[in-house]
Amino acid sequence: MEKVIQNIDVKTIREAFPILHQQVNGKPLIYFDNAATNQKPISVIQSINDYYSRDNANIHRGNHSLADRSTANFEETRSAIQQFIKAKEADEIIFTSGTTESINLVASTYGRATINKGDEIIISGMEHHSNIVPWQLLCEEKGAILKVIPVTEIGEIDFDQFRELLSTKTKIVSIVYASNSLGSINPIKAIIEEAHQFGAVVLIDGAQASAHLEIDVVSLDCDFFALSAHKMYGPTGVGILYGKRDLLEAMPPYKGGGEMIKEVSFIKTTYNDIPYKFEAGTPNIADVIAFKKAIEFINDIGKEAIAHHENELLVYATEKIKQIDRVKIIGEAKEKVSVLSFVIDGIHHFDIGQMMDAKGIAVRTGHHCTQPLMHQFGIEGTVRASFSIYNTKAEIDEMIVSLEKIITIL
Repeated sequence: MEKVIQNIDVKTIREAFPILHQQVNGKPLIYFDNAATNQKPISVIQSINDYYSRDNANIHRGNHSLADRSTANFEETRSAIQQFIKAKEADEIIFTSGTTESINLVASTYGRATINKGDEIIISGMEHHSNIVPWQLLCEEKGAILKVIPVTEIGEIDFDQFRELLSTKTKIVSIVYASNSLGSINPIKAIIEEAHQFGAVVLIDGAQASAHLEIDVVSLDCDFFALSAHKMYGPTGVGILYGKRDLLEAMPPYKGGGEMIKEVSFIKTTYNDIPYKFEAGTPNIADVIAFKKAIEFINDIGKEAIAHHENELLVYATEKIKQIDRVKIIGEAKEKVSVLSFVIDGIHHFDIGQMMDAKGIAVRTGHHCTQPLMHQFGIEGTVRASFSIYNTKAEIDEMIVSLEKIITIL
């Protein structure tokens, strides 16, 4: 029997987002740039205010009430993330500034310690620049080889080609769970299983997936998993790196400073236990604490309900936009998150974005930090409309009307 997913109350959900209730260029704001960052519910905003109004103190090392409260709230977020991604223990959760820093952390510590000349690292052709450049830097430093899984015409990785790339020389596979520019969902579990047969470790870029898909790092058996709070209704400047305990314990520190040490002398420094070994200095305390409110927001609605609503919007928008002359969708994978990228023949994507903004409609234009992928499709960039839990079909209708008017004008 098919499971029935109850429809969500979008009107009530929208009330939780103050930013949505404004006009832009004289028009009600329609925010379709959620793949870049989504908006924040009032609970997240209030949490930041509460911290600075009531609890502001440095964490872990204080012995007064404010420090105790701040430390407890900070560590509660770590536990909430552990449960959210179903990690075995909270100590496997490292706070970073976001997915970019998490990937750089692995490349600079695990990668630098284990990669040797002639070793191979595999990424895919749809990676964000933050999952390309750190590995290029490592390969240049170590004399290793970066290999790239091809992407098909519809925007899916070529899994057979991935198998061909794997060998005993493969040491790291780093791949995106869901593409930020195409929306394509990759077969992550199968990728991990194949890579592990050759003894490679696998890092998953979960930035676009974590707000939409159920994440279970133990079931996936990934070695590392990175995500960003700001793509999950949380604050900017916060993210996490999950790593298996044995890998994290074996890795050298990423940064030196306070918190990441046990004992310091001018002769020798001993390092702290995980996760603190990788959390040097004063962290982004207020935003880490507020991240817990974002997780609670997602949990209260439910991942299934969120995914169902967003997929309805994606299907609706895709059907509507296909009826417009001169429009070509870029990325038509069978499994997608709520990202719709397209080009219009004869009109530059930047011009479309500006004209849409004049109507109060926020979309993203450009290469979306995936220049190699754009080059594969023979384009400079796309218009990207990405949908979230607070978006509606009526907003999509407004976008379609605007696009039709743009085409008639240009």
